[in-house]
Amino acid sequence: MLFPFAWQIVLSLSTQSEATSAVPTLPAAPSLAAYALVFERLPFLSQFWVSVLITVLRTAAQLVLCAMAGYAFARMRFRGRGALLALTLSVLMVPSQVYLIPQYEIVESLGWLDTVQGVVAPGLFSAFGTFLMRQFFAALPPELEEAARLDGCNPWQVFWRVMLPLTRPGLVALAIITVLWSWNDLLWPLVVTTDSTSMPLAVGLATLQGERSTQIPLVMAASLLAMAPVLILFITLQKRVIDGIAHTGLK
Repeated sequence: MLFPFAWQIVLSLSTQSEATSAVPTLPAAPSLAAYALVFERLPFLSQFWVSVLITVLRTAAQLVLCAMAGYAFARMRFRGRGALLALTLSVLMVPSQVYLIPQYEIVESLGWLDTVQGVVAPGLFSAFGTFLMRQFFAALPPELEEAARLDGCNPWQVFWRVMLPLTRPGLVALAIITVLWSWNDLLWPLVVTTDSTSMPLAVGLATLQGERSTQIPLVMAASLLAMAPVLILFITLQKRVIDGIAHTGLK
């Protein structure tokens, strides 16, 4: 599993001739020139902060909206709950490319092309996040809600003060999954952004691919720089992510 990352580092320190050699070789004189070239070819810092902003907004919105929707589907009783849940989950069976054009037309009509809100809007809510949080809320004992109501809590207080803190593993898992998905999202930002300073890093990396030739050390160096923040985050919180997913619907 680690070999591709190690080889990526090797290629980023190589020359173009060494990287494209028919026989894989280690760099004769390792150089950081490709890393310096990244900042010349791309507005890297600008695209980095765009990626950070998009990821933070999407993650925060999904934590709030998916948690509330998951709680409603799991603990509240209302007419059509099953049908509405099935309709929400049916989104998971539809490829995102199917509704790409309608989403683009909506964003264009709002004047959000080449803007952060245009990239963020379709990712503010997810059916998967709703299902994940529903499983956590459904596994909690109903006695907790009954005790909170006896203490005088209204429905919002029951959700916010009693039930939501108990789903912390699920919230952490959803946050990490959303961060990874948002940071690596390519197709939608590629469609709605054309200005290099408003592109996230994933789109910026795609622009480094040439029509006839590609500078492999440059691409590898840029990929490593773009990958580093989320890789460090995932390694730091890996145990929480695994625990959160493993216990979904079981606790």
